[in-house]
Parts: sequence; structure tokens; C-alpha cells
Amino acid sequence: MITRHFIDVENDGNTRRVHYRKAGKGPPLLMVHQSPRSSKEYEALMEKWSSHFTCIAPDTPGFGQSDPLPGHPEIAEYADAAIEFLDALGIQRCAAYGFHSGGIILVTAVKRHPTRITTLAVGGYAIWSAEEMALFSDRYLPEFHPFDYGEHLTWLWNRILEQSWFFPWFATDDAHRLSVANDDPARVDAIVREMLDAGNAYQAGYGAVLRAPRDIPAVDANVPPCLISAYDGDPLQEHIDRLGEMPPTWSAQKVTTPADHQAASLNHLLATETAMVDGLREAGDEGFVAIQTDDFNGLIHWRGDRTANQLILHAPAYAAADEQPAGQIAIDLPGHGLSDNWNGEASTWGPWEAVIAAVADALDTSETIYPTLPDGEPDQLYPDLSPDRFGNYLNMAWQIVRARHMFAPWYQVDTAHAVAFDTERLRPEHLAAEHLSLINASAAKEFHIALQSRQKDN
Repeated sequence: MITRHFIDVENDGNTRRVHYRKAGKGPPLLMVHQSPRSSKEYEALMEKWSSHFTCIAPDTPGFGQSDPLPGHPEIAEYADAAIEFLDALGIQRCAAYGFHSGGIILVTAVKRHPTRITTLAVGGYAIWSAEEMALFSDRYLPEFHPFDYGEHLTWLWNRILEQSWFFPWFATDDAHRLSVANDDPARVDAIVREMLDAGNAYQAGYGAVLRAPRDIPAVDANVPPCLISAYDGDPLQEHIDRLGEMPPTWSAQKVTTPADHQAASLNHLLATETAMVDGLREAGDEGFVAIQTDDFNGLIHWRGDRTANQLILHAPAYAAADEQPAGQIAIDLPGHGLSDNWNGEASTWGPWEAVIAAVADALDTSETIYPTLPDGEPDQLYPDLSPDRFGNYLNMAWQIVRARHMFAPWYQVDTAHAVAFDTERLRPEHLAAEHLSLINASAAKEFHIALQSRQKDN
């Protein structure tokens, strides 16, 4: 089972929160994702490799649910941040795996902290030419901020969609076409959500990787063994020929498929012994609890006072607030926020009641505070926001979060249903947070209907 955790990392008086995933019971394996993704992209691989390693995959700074680094960090700071994360966990030495920009971070970490990594496997290592770097220039990483009417969402969908068609994504000509083009809404949606999590912080992490020196350690460098491999269709496969001379324990190879790359990486990692570690540390005011009922088996996200007596429930289509007062602890309900979705029936109150009771027991709370239901009919309040080929669901959700500040219910746009509102709540930054909560709320309608039935019964 993959579990999720938070931990606070300190450096030079600054504290930043890091979110990480963990699976397995073997020696530790640090897994660093590519930009602009998060540790979620490694879930399938963690399940495969968890029989060999304790797989530990953090969201790198500024991505996923991890805080960004202060200032204007370069690749050295991201490499050091990976080591500081290990320090916070209490891990002295571990094996490591990174894909694309994750590999750049880890190679830099190996050069700066060679005694902390026992062995390293990398998927694709970029060695850019001067012409390629000039092509990237400032176009590859434009600023990404929310706009009042959701214009940023149209750009985001098409940018992510077409990055599988061309590399770089904006070079729309035959010379830069890729052989792995797709228009799979689920694949595009996964990356879109991670970009929405990161916001403009993606510029810092991704930019540091692009600007990073591409110097492989010297032949006589005292560094741990490393395998670099890339498969057909990976735009970095041709870069295998650019690596030049490497230390004797380093090697590189071209393979045919992603599965071949993963198999070669695993074999390489297993060839070096890495010591086991004890239990890992985590934050005390935010985390996840594993809950199992007849209809739910997964992780529930919580934040707040761990000694609280009051359990706070959010309204349908929302999520737990960022900060909770003393004496209160809030959760994301199933199918909302960072919590897992249902694996069974959820349209009656019974399954929700069972999960809430199990969470209250796990967090040792004695009083549950229920939300106020919004006005309106569930079928109209919560339309289908499943990802579609053209990304229309993103714009639909944005229009909903704007309208529900002005009308109740939001779909009744007339004088009779107009409500007073705070103009500050219409700032794009606030709407962006609500928008992300809404598109993450796959069980909003079911929760609304279940709450209605509870109210009728009471």
C-alpha cells in the first residue's frame, strides 16, 4: 500500500513543508519526479518496486503539495533540498532513481553529496546544445498565473496536450514532431492538475533544471555507480550519445520500451547493497489516516490540532481550510481534496457516516461539526466535470466558482437569486483555490444527497 505523509524540513532558519509518498519495507530508495509533475507519477512504479525497496517519493519544492524554496534557487539548491529531506526523515544513505529533471537533480546531488547516495538510476539525461538552449529561451517557461475569467486554463490545456506532439511544445513544425503524440484526456488531465497545484512556482523548479550545468562527473570522481537509460520515443534518447566519457562505474544504454528502462534501472539498483532504515519521521499537524469500511478503503487527509476534540467537515465540492484554530481538526472527505475516492456506494448517508465515525475514532475526536448545505438541486449544482478531449471541464468549473459567489444557487442567474459578495473573494488567486477543490471533488453530488437524507432523518 502507498501511504502519504508530510514532514517539515529546516535550513538556515527557514522551515518548509514537504509532502511524500511511501511504499514497501526494504532498503530506502529516493525517487525524484520530473517537472512539472509530482510524486503521484511514481505510484505505479512504487507498487512494482515496493517488494525490493522502501520507496520514498517526495514532491520536489514548489510542486505537488510541497512548499517552494525561498528566493531564486538554482539546481544546487534543489539537489541540497533532496538531501535535507533525507536528513529530516533520518536517512543517512539510500539508493536513488530519477526521471528526466528528477535525474538532473539527483546527479547534481551525487556530485555535491557523494556519500549520501549508494547507487543511482536515471531515465533520460539531457545534454542540450547551444542551439537547443537558444530555442528554449524564455518561451519554454512562461509565467503561469490565474486570470479573472479563466483564460489561463485554455492555455494550460493546450500546452500540456501538445507537449506530446512537439518538443519543445511551442515548436510546431515537422522538425520538432514527436512519435508519441496522444490526445488522451486522462493523461493530459493528470499533468494539468499538477500544474494547477504548482502555479507559477513551476517556473523556479523547471527553470533551475533547464539552466543546470550538464557536466557528468569526471572519470576519476569518487561517486556511486549510475545507469542512465532512455527508451524509443523519449526525446532524450538521442542524448545518450552526447554523454561523453564517464566514471568507470557509470554506464548508459538505449532501450526499446518504458518497461525495458524500468527493468534495467531496477537491476542496476539491486546490484548495490543499501542498508535498511528505521521508521521515518513526519509532521504532527497534517497527514493522512488509513480508513477501511465496507465502501471505502483508502487515505483521508487531515490538518489541524492533533489533540482537537472537534472534527470539522467541509461543504460539498470544497476541501479542508489551510489553517485550523486550536481545538479543531479538519479533513477532506472521500472524493474531495487530497483524500482518496470511494470504492463503493456513496449516495446514501450510511457509507459517509461510517467513514466519518472511523476517522473520528482514528483521530480521537468527540464532536463532529457538519457543514451547511448550499441551495439548489444536486444535479444542477454539480454537473459532470470529467476530463474531455478539449479541456472544456476546466472552463466550466471556473465559471461555476465565479457564479456561486454572486447567485444562490449559482445556476439561477437573476435578481431574485442574487446574493451579496465580497469582491476580494473574486480575486483570481482565491478562485483558483476554489476551482482546484471543485475539479477534485468527484463525490460532491453524492455527499450533498447524503447530507440531505441525514437532515431529513434528523
